This record gives sequence, structure tokens and C-alpha cells, in this order.
Amino acid sequence: MPEVRLVGPNGEQVGIVAINDALRLAQEADLDLVEVAPTARPPVAKLMDYGKFKYESALKARESRKHQAQTVIKEIKLRPKIDPHDYGTKKGHVERFLRQGDKVKVTIMFRGREQSRPDLGYRLLQKLAGDVEELGFVESQPKQDGRNMIMVIGPHKRKPDTRADRAAPRPGPRAQRAGQPVPPPRGAGENGPGQAVAAAEPAEQGAADAPTAI
Repeated sequence: MPEVRLVGPNGEQVGIVAINDALRLAQEADLDLVEVAPTARPPVAKLMDYGKFKYESALKARESRKHQAQTVIKEIKLRPKIDPHDYGTKKGHVERFLRQGDKVKVTIMFRGREQSRPDLGYRLLQKLAGDVEELGFVESQPKQDGRNMIMVIGPHKRKPDTRADRAAPRPGPRAQRAGQPVPPPRGAGENGPGQAVAAAEPAEQGAADAPTAI
């Protein structure tokens, strides 16, 4: 009679048992008998809730895909003799895609006699690469593909966010410098210095409550 090395629902080793006994134990526990290592001698089987196992596996795979960096490739098509205004519009699209962190596939489409002047497309691609070099770099050099010429521009790696520095409140005109007293307000009498310090307290409290980037 065929035998299996049986593993319990909690991972405990039951031992080598006949397949009929393993099926009986699965029925008694209201579980499924699943073969997990068919090439082993004898094969390894486990008692488990197979439906729950498949559901949890699908959730783990979904979470794994969420954490993977998804690369999106956008495409922009140009003509070798493109109008300057249209070129500016297309360049704006490329800049927007690069700011979003997407790659851009730039395609030059040649028609008719333009196919005998691939240098026009090459120079146009080089111009575009130079115009957007602050946002991206040429990942794939221009190459001929039938009637088209293709180049891929990838975004630069993003620098760490410096919003915390930009969110820091600027000192007001009456802010106290290090080591210098706050000047008294106009019209202050003998209690002028004390009033000046009291007036400065709300300002300091407001600076402490200013939002900072997390």
C-alpha cells in the first residue's frame, strides 16, 4: 500500500503512514491532504485547509507586487521636420513624464524621401536629449527600426526630499539674534523690557507649532 510522510496542520511530523490512514486523518480533522513534495521518497503530504492556503498565497503575491517598482514607459512620436511650436509641446510632455519617474520612448517617424535623411532624426533626438538633460538621461541611444528611429530617455534618480528645510519658518523682522536682547516696543515705559519679552513669547510659540514635513 502506498505510504506518505505526513506533516500535521501545525507543522508537526506525524511520520510515515499509509495513504488511506492519511486520508482518514484528514477527514477526521475536516482538512485536506495536500502533497507538498512529490519527488521525495516517500512523498511528503500535509494536512491543511487548501482553500485558505490558496487565499493567503494570493494575498502575499499581491502584496509583493505592490512593493515592486513598476516601470512605466511612455511614448512620444515626432516627425523629422517638426514645427518649433509642436516640438515645444512634445518636449513639455517628455519633461512631465520624466518628473513622474517614467521612462520615455521617443520615436522619429520617417515618410517618403525623409527615409534617405536619417541624420535629421538623429539630430532631433540629440537636441531633445540635451533639452531635458536636467530631468533624464539617454538610456538607449538612437537606433534605426525600419522606417522609425527610436531613443529611450530614463529619469534621473530622485534626490531625498528637502521639504523639511523649505517648511522651516523664516525669522521675522523683530526676531532676536543670538546673544542680543529683543528691543523694547515704541512708547514703552520703565516696564519696556518686560513687555518686549512677553510680546516675543507668542511668536516663539507660533514657530514651535509650525508644521514640519514627516
